[in-house]
Amino acid sequence: MVKANAFPKAERLCSKKRIAQLFAGDSRSLSAYPLRAVYRPAPEGDTCVQVLVSVSKRRFRHAVDRNRTKRLIREAYRLNKHLLLAYTGLSHIDLAFIWIGDQLSDFPTVEAKVRNLLQRIGEGEKMRE
Repeated sequence: MVKANAFPKAERLCSKKRIAQLFAGDSRSLSAYPLRAVYRPAPEGDTCVQVLVSVSKRRFRHAVDRNRTKRLIREAYRLNKHLLLAYTGLSHIDLAFIWIGDQLSDFPTVEAKVRNLLQRIGEGEKMRE
């Protein structure tokens, strides 16, 4: 039994081939400082949204800070992923969250930015259909 707010392994983008396709050039990008979202429709055989979270070592030198930031982004996505599906019923999309800020943020700020990006992605995909 899968919980609605879970973030299982099947929803994590791990395939090197799919990651390379995501950043190849046919994808779309949105920013809500300190986050950037890169996304593209996934192949039809896939059944769920797959997400990648990236925080650069250039931004945070200490692994503790990088891991905390990634944890905050994943939790914000987990709690708000229903927003992406509510707009279009999207079931085939690859999505990457990239941290572009230099400062640590608290959870309410990160959650607001993730929510903003998910709503904008959902609205943009709804317009494209």
